[in-house]
Amino acid sequence: MLNLTSKTVDISYKKGISTDTWSLAVILVSLTVLSTLVLSPKLIIVQTPYQLGDIAEKDIKAPADLLIEDTEATALKRRQARNEILTVYDYDTKLLTTLTRQINDAFSQARNIMEIPAGTDADGESRATNVRVGIRETKPQFEEILGIPVDNGAYGILVNQGFSQKISDLLISILSQILNNGVVANKELLIQENPQGIVLKTIDADSERIVQNLRQFYSPDQAKTMVRVIGEPILRGVDYNLVNLIVDFTQRLIQPNIAMNRAETENRKKEAENQVQPILYKIKKGEMILREGDRVSQTHIMKLKTLQEQSGKQQVFEKSIGTAMIIFSLLIITYFIHLKYQSDILYYRNKHLIFIGSILIILLLILKLSVSLANNLTPDAPVNISPESVFYAIPIPAGAMTICQFLGFKIAFPFAIVLALISGMLFEASFEFSLFFILNSIMGAFWVQDCKDHKGFIKAGVRLGLLNMALAAVVSVYMVNFSGFKLLWDLIFAFSGGIIAGIITAGIAPLMEMAFGYTTKSSLLELANLDQPILRRLMLEAPGTYHHSFIVGSLAEAAASEIGANPLIAKVSGYYHDIGKLKNPLYFIENQRDGKNIHNKIAPSMSCLILTSHVKNGVEIAREKKLGQQITEAITQHHGTTLISFFYEKAKKLQKDQVVNVDDFRYPGPKPQTRETALVMLADVVEAAARTLEQPTPSRVQGLVQQLINKLFSDHQLDECPLTLKDLNNIAKSFNKILNGIYHHRIEYPDAQPPAEKKDKNGHTDRQPAAPEKTDAETDTENGASPLKRLGQS
Repeated sequence: MLNLTSKTVDISYKKGISTDTWSLAVILVSLTVLSTLVLSPKLIIVQTPYQLGDIAEKDIKAPADLLIEDTEATALKRRQARNEILTVYDYDTKLLTTLTRQINDAFSQARNIMEIPAGTDADGESRATNVRVGIRETKPQFEEILGIPVDNGAYGILVNQGFSQKISDLLISILSQILNNGVVANKELLIQENPQGIVLKTIDADSERIVQNLRQFYSPDQAKTMVRVIGEPILRGVDYNLVNLIVDFTQRLIQPNIAMNRAETENRKKEAENQVQPILYKIKKGEMILREGDRVSQTHIMKLKTLQEQSGKQQVFEKSIGTAMIIFSLLIITYFIHLKYQSDILYYRNKHLIFIGSILIILLLILKLSVSLANNLTPDAPVNISPESVFYAIPIPAGAMTICQFLGFKIAFPFAIVLALISGMLFEASFEFSLFFILNSIMGAFWVQDCKDHKGFIKAGVRLGLLNMALAAVVSVYMVNFSGFKLLWDLIFAFSGGIIAGIITAGIAPLMEMAFGYTTKSSLLELANLDQPILRRLMLEAPGTYHHSFIVGSLAEAAASEIGANPLIAKVSGYYHDIGKLKNPLYFIENQRDGKNIHNKIAPSMSCLILTSHVKNGVEIAREKKLGQQITEAITQHHGTTLISFFYEKAKKLQKDQVVNVDDFRYPGPKPQTRETALVMLADVVEAAARTLEQPTPSRVQGLVQQLINKLFSDHQLDECPLTLKDLNNIAKSFNKILNGIYHHRIEYPDAQPPAEKKDKNGHTDRQPAAPEKTDAETDTENGASPLKRLGQS
């Protein structure tokens, strides 16, 4: 059933990013800044020119006043500052408070049980007896609160003494004197500290003091011994057994309350080290740092490193500005010379430029990481591998190979040059490595341009690896640097670089396809397979549209080859441009049977809505089947804003007294933006009109093709695509050749039957040309006011 919800078909169309001058400037400047940030701060690989014991080849003088750090003197002064920091010990004053609370709580709870009044319970037993039984059952709770185990004998003494307050007070008194003096866990380590003493820091209090008499503190064993010494005058007159109990309890309750704070000590030592300023001495401008013929010493190396570091710090800003200017110059010149007028990126230009810039930044990041790893890891490698050998494995060609997959070799070629030149800044402006990456990037893009599957990427990677080996050998010979196993390592890494580039290209292509809405050649080849479900459905449900789409794809493909456009995109776009007719196939004349035209029974405005709706329906199907942005845009644009003149004229005849709005009978657009989409538009119109020719002679076909192309050109439908008059002339020639092959004139054979019984020509009535409904294209042709200029066609 036909489903129309509005008078105007709403087609969502995502056009490319604005292509004005300001947006272009923003893209180029942003790309310049990002590239500079990737290359900074070390824009050039700085290496010490000499090693210890080398002979100086030339004089080296200080270009400016330099401050050289005396590293040995600085280190000695920092060690002194570190040693002057006293060790920090924490003093825990809360320990005595905690132990006092435990003692008081344990004795207090026991006394509460003992203070139950004497008497007799209901069962006749003495309450005193029950209390003694109860107090012995609470022994575990007493031990838990006090914090130490208590044997039965000692606990019996406490019971007999009624857990007297005097006992707990004596315990606390002796314990307080011991802990107030200080108990340190490791007194031997304490004695070995700095003779100046220690810093005793009170926990949970903002106070500390320096203690020099370290022997005053007790060790755990000394503290236990001092319990009897300190307790002797305090316990005078107390029962002997009770004295032993108090001494035993006190000794077991004693814990160290002074401990070393290693973290705080280390922090103070580091802070003292950091506060020591480097000890410098000055080298005047022009002072000789290293003379020719001198043997390089450690002092010379120190001066040379300082010279490089200070010169680099002074010039980093200037180098960054200079690098940005070089990169911007490369980008702007490359754009105006190679890219501005390239038809492959002329429309949706800024989207393509953002894509190119993204690949550039990604490859620069890979390059920066690879260079850093090569310089850091090769010195520690188990075998002697130089960083230069590893550089050959950097997959710089993957950038040009990826660009070629989506935008073609014409765009990949200048990209390869720009990326290689920018990369050369990380190799001390090495001419050899820049040339190496230029050549292998160009050839990598050349070999990958016809890849149709993942095997093609691997084959291209193998070819690139072999080329890399040859180029690496040439570079090594040129630099006279192939001694020992270095050349072998160069060749191994060079070959692996080609393989890695092919793998990266195969892996990154689907990501770019999803991120930027591109369609790869392999995806297009899959869509071009006529066994695709959507095309098989079109063949079964709308056979006329299927046949029409197949011819349109063939016409567009041949014309694209003639003008240098992408034949594969043109063909696939032609195959799928009318898939929207699947929703209402019988409303389109090529699918109608028995000569019955449904549009004869409905209003012209409704017929117009039905015709235009197939564009919207096609876009919905394309997005549902994920056909890609290029195919979706071809569906959207293949009618442009053309007028459905047949129904427009019909509406004017039916509404003689009313003004008919011509815009209501136009497709909503937009107009074709690319050459491939424009070819689909031209092929669509020409094929629909050519099938209505009764006598399709070469001259009639040529005239029809010329007239239809002229009409679309004059209607400004081709204004937004990069087709030239020469292109239109070549397109017309291509169309003529194919259409004449399809609709060639047939010879009428004589009929052997009597004249009275003869059938119509060709011997079969079903070959008699029918009188079809006029298509839009033919009606437009008939309504043309006058023939237009022939666009230079002969």
